[in-house]
Amino acid sequence: MNRLEKLKNKYFDGTLSEEEMKQLKELSSKNKKLKEELKEIDKLKEVMKMLRPINPEKEWEEYWSSLYNRLERRIGWIVFSIGAILTLTFLGVQFLKEVIKDPKIALYAKVGFISLLLGFVILLVSVVRERLTLIKTDRYSKEVKK
Repeated sequence: MNRLEKLKNKYFDGTLSEEEMKQLKELSSKNKKLKEELKEIDKLKEVMKMLRPINPEKEWEEYWSSLYNRLERRIGWIVFSIGAILTLTFLGVQFLKEVIKDPKIALYAKVGFISLLLGFVILLVSVVRERLTLIKTDRYSKEVKK
């Protein structure tokens, strides 16, 4: 590292002696490129003053809290969805009980009815869950008139 680089580094660190500062100013008055570099260093120092120090323990605590909340909600939604699907399917099967018990209806038709009912219930729960999530997260719902 040459002398000028050392002076620039010390300037950046704010550790220049008065004599070194004089030398650097004298050099920058003769060298336009160096003058621009010092201006860039000053801008960088200003930006670095605006940065806030990070408290790693607090950041990790917020991260784990947020992760826990998200996992908890997702697991809650999954369990709720499974419960809703099973309950609605049970009610649908009760409704179709007569069809299922009827020996005159072919097995493939019974499987078709059950598949149709199960698919309908899954789609219904999915759409309701999606609409509920959208209502909570749609930031522009108040601005846009429906």
